[in-house]
Parts: sequence; structure tokens; C-alpha cells
Amino acid sequence: MTDVKNDILDEEEFDTVLSPDIEFSGTIAFDKPFMIKGHVSGRIETSSDLVIAEGAQVEADVRASTLILRGSLIGNVFASKRIELTASGRMTGDISAPEILMETGCQFSGNCSMTAPPVNAE
Repeated sequence: MTDVKNDILDEEEFDTVLSPDIEFSGTIAFDKPFMIKGHVSGRIETSSDLVIAEGAQVEADVRASTLILRGSLIGNVFASKRIELTASGRMTGDISAPEILMETGCQFSGNCSMTAPPVNAE
């Protein structure tokens, strides 16, 4: 069984948390770790980490550094580092990242592409 890392799930680690009673439609762009507990539709763009908490519902295309999915997501995801689907995660859409972790019990319907990690230019 693959264990999902879940190393950034403490709500206190996030500058912004979208509460369960919030519904948002449009584009969300941010630079610091963000947690969604409510309902979002549209597009999500970040160079940071995104957590979709258990009970959250997202219908959006996502670009992030790392995505941890514990709730529901309909849309395509590109992550520059990692995508983690936990046992409670439900996803319909295509995913692409250098590292993809799927915990036993998650539901995934779509195409999966493991890309090469970005090369650091020095």
C-alpha cells in the first residue's frame, strides 16, 4: 500500500483557507499555500501548494506546485512537483506531474502522465 505523505495538511500552515460555507466562481491565483474547504468552480493557478480538503468540491483546471486531494475535483491538473490523491480523494480529469501518489481507496478517472522534474538552471 502506498502511503500518501500528507506533510502539509495542518490548517495552521496555510495563509488562506476557503471555509466550507464559501462558494467561489472564477479564477483564483496565489503564491502561498492555500486550502479549500468550500466549493470552487473556474480556474486555480499557483506556484505554491494547494490542498483540497475532505468535503470540498472543486470544478476547475489546476496548475500548482503540489496538489493534495482529499475532497472532490473535476478538472485537469498540472503540478510541477507532486500530486497526491488520498483515500478520500475523488477525481475526474487528467493529471500530469513528476511524482504522482495514489492512496488505496481513492477514485480516479482520467489520464495520468508522469512528467520529468524541472531541470534547475544554475
